[in-house]
Amino acid sequence: MGSIAIFLFSALPLAAFASIGPSANLYVGNKNISPDGFSRSAVLAGSSASSLDFPGPLIVGNKGNTFRLNVVDQLTDTTMLRGTTLARSLPRSTSWADGPVGVTQCPIAPGHSFLYQFSVPDQAGTFWYHSHYSTQYCDGLRGALVVYDRFNDPHRGRYLIDDESTIITLADWYHTPAPSAGLVPTADAILINGKGRYPGGPTSPLTVIRVIPFVRYRFRLVSISCDPNFTFSIDGHTLQVIEVDGVSVQPVTVDSIQIFAGQRYSFVLNPNQRIGNYWIRSQPNIGPQGFDGGINSAILRYIGAPNQDPTTNQTTSTNPLLETSLHPLSNPGAPGTPVQGGADVALNLNVAFSFTDLKFTVNGATFNPPSVPVLLQILSGAQTAQDLLPPGSVYVLPPNKVIELSFPGGAVGSPHPIHLHGHTFDVVRSAGSSTYNYVNPVRRDVVSIGNAGDNVTIRFVTDNAGPWILHCHIDWHLEIGLAVVFAEDVATISQGNPPDAWDQLCPTYDALPPGT
Repeated sequence: MGSIAIFLFSALPLAAFASIGPSANLYVGNKNISPDGFSRSAVLAGSSASSLDFPGPLIVGNKGNTFRLNVVDQLTDTTMLRGTTLARSLPRSTSWADGPVGVTQCPIAPGHSFLYQFSVPDQAGTFWYHSHYSTQYCDGLRGALVVYDRFNDPHRGRYLIDDESTIITLADWYHTPAPSAGLVPTADAILINGKGRYPGGPTSPLTVIRVIPFVRYRFRLVSISCDPNFTFSIDGHTLQVIEVDGVSVQPVTVDSIQIFAGQRYSFVLNPNQRIGNYWIRSQPNIGPQGFDGGINSAILRYIGAPNQDPTTNQTTSTNPLLETSLHPLSNPGAPGTPVQGGADVALNLNVAFSFTDLKFTVNGATFNPPSVPVLLQILSGAQTAQDLLPPGSVYVLPPNKVIELSFPGGAVGSPHPIHLHGHTFDVVRSAGSSTYNYVNPVRRDVVSIGNAGDNVTIRFVTDNAGPWILHCHIDWHLEIGLAVVFAEDVATISQGNPPDAWDQLCPTYDALPPGT
């Protein structure tokens, strides 16, 4: 037994990420990198000033931990934003530590730091972090975050290995800095775990994920995309999905996964094919198409296989993941009564785009981040939607009520992946479906609202006081207005007491030149 254990340990792939957390410094700075063979300055994170990389370091903790992440802003490149923030996709975050500029904070000024502190008493799963300041994360400040459930993971018996080496991040990459890239630029390359190629570019190294035959792995697939959704597959292998956006689900076996910006999935992989090399594919809906020359690709390499590119062929997906096939493992069922509109508050959020001013609107209002964050407005005495800025973009929600949101599909730029901070939600009607499921709908925090004819509908309970932004996770769309803010339980928010360092963020940043 000892020799087998030694073999397994020695044969494991080296970690793709050096992990930090739950207490750590996170340095944010500029560095020239060439993840696809094209060199550019980027906004990067690292565990030290000398370890900046893309993606940023994996942040890890355990269920029940308190995270203390001290973000140190060392940005100097004036072709990109130099202030910064840190947002995480953990749905139950503390509001003052949530991260979105104009909603819960002002940016951290260059040369300064800010400590984000939040607890995860009952959350475990796959998450990620990124800048939530304009389109800064498109320039590189993004990475994975995992909260492990070491003792009560309901799927623990399905796999043997779940560590830093089984994280897979999917990212779009741009050769032009975000502030000068245009309204909605198209990605130049797709990176898997920070490596990729672009059409016509050099044969840059691709990510290689090594596996031991017949040893089951839990892979955590994280879309850290600014724009495209991806169709993910591994030649010759099936994927058993067991988690969606931090929520354990009943296992579903598929041969491909469409994953939208901000979404996460865990899947179990059993490497039960002939020892060899197999293409890992991540086809974007927009951007470089196909797989010629190794674009949009990485390599699954069995231990014992030669160090060479795969020769496997892609087959047509016959069993793609359907959102309606996903059901929570615990406490299934949407809140409210099982009929359309069976909630305390029902809102229809109509997304539109103006070709005149090139802005998105939600119910006629464009979200422009206010110079005074919504949280600070409430702490300063604002109580009603009429008092809160930006006008028409803030909805006051009462505490402990069932909220139903519906989203007619088909707006310009569809499908839009909609993310709600502060909550997971039940998707009672999914894109591509006209059926309402109140019994066991998927529970997640990012949902595609589909195309024309769709009416994606979600429900959640207002049991987490705070101003929570709901926005399109195509970052270019958020930048031009596709968001609203829910001021949830204003009375409780107004009694909040953020730390003194939070109070200093706005005056320190406001003293800097505009656009810092």
